[in-house]
Amino acid sequence: MKFFDSTKFKRSIHYYWYISTILLYLSDMKRYVQYQSFVIEEFEANTWKHALHKHNHYELIYIKQGDGLHFIQNKSTLYCRGSLFLLGPEDDHYFDIRNTTRFIYVKFTDLHLYRGVQADHLYLQKLEYLIKSRETHLSVFLLREEGQLLIQNVFNTFSLIQHQVTVYEEVIRLQLFSIAVILQRNMPELRVTANRSQDMQALFCYIHKHIYCPAKLQAVEIAHHFNRTPDYIGPYFKRHVGITLRDYIRQYRNQLIKKRIESGSYRLKEIAAEFGLVDESHVLKLLRSENEGLV
Repeated sequence: MKFFDSTKFKRSIHYYWYISTILLYLSDMKRYVQYQSFVIEEFEANTWKHALHKHNHYELIYIKQGDGLHFIQNKSTLYCRGSLFLLGPEDDHYFDIRNTTRFIYVKFTDLHLYRGVQADHLYLQKLEYLIKSRETHLSVFLLREEGQLLIQNVFNTFSLIQHQVTVYEEVIRLQLFSIAVILQRNMPELRVTANRSQDMQALFCYIHKHIYCPAKLQAVEIAHHFNRTPDYIGPYFKRHVGITLRDYIRQYRNQLIKKRIESGSYRLKEIAAEFGLVDESHVLKLLRSENEGLV
């Protein structure tokens, strides 16, 4: 005969209450939605007045003055004058301000970066690499003195044109490309560490950087870069990500191609050349294989 276990019952109730509370919290988390191409905001605060939130856009946050803690995905990082953060759409965050802080925010959606781009593809690729590599979203950028000065000058420019964003959209876009070039030096393409999550970030960064060069994405090349064997890289990636390395590369590349097609600024011939594909028919074949319905 089985007797009623009140202790076990209470634990179950507590467990389900905990899970439901977490799910309710996540569903109620505020999401800021932006429809403009770019938004620049400069403001000063003694206390942080925004609830924990996510966005539908990317945010570059520059600390013009002040200090405190920045919490991203429950991970805290000290900030001070000159600190720079990059947040992705799914990064929840808030600031714990210790001394009065002056912020400069540059908010943008990645789709707008592809519209009317006349600059060399290389700059767009650097920015794609930056914003798509999650490692950049979880900590502050550590810059050398010359990098700090360059970033400061860029954000001074943003400050000057913050009320004329529509007029200076192309200037803003080009300044974002400049930031990507400066910050790319901080990306963890190869880290010797026992922390496998950091190893995965380095692997993602490598893929994102070389997505335009198929030869660099062969298992043999990736394994050589990370001082591993080809037989190790594939299973290692699938074990940590849940899909094969080949599928991830294909899906990520198609995502970037879709952005270019949606912008209307790229011809299929240009896309094929940029991504090292044979011709326009190869681009169409890749997209059809995903059954995206875009072409």
